[in-house]
Amino acid sequence: MQEDIFATLQASYQKGVFTVPTTFYFSIDDIKKTVTLDADSCRIEDGKTVENADCFCKTSLEMFNRIWHDGYRPGMMDFMSGAITSNAPFLLPQLLTAFGK
Repeated sequence: MQEDIFATLQASYQKGVFTVPTTFYFSIDDIKKTVTLDADSCRIEDGKTVENADCFCKTSLEMFNRIWHDGYRPGMMDFMSGAITSNAPFLLPQLLTAFGK
């Protein structure tokens, strides 16, 4: 199901939310994707295509779907329990905003 989400990202990207190139690496169960956002574009690549993403996000398919489809917003306990792992959790809300979430 998340493959479908990544397939629609370019069409739903709201330009201007990210003013400088920002990379996100997602590890969602067996799916690995690198997303690069800048002022004008959204690029999605299979796998880990950058050495150090500005933000990595590791979570389960179930949690990812709750966030993307159900509007769930993770709290501190989700990060503390390991349900979501990220090196830059402050970038994740901005990511959602960039796609109208």
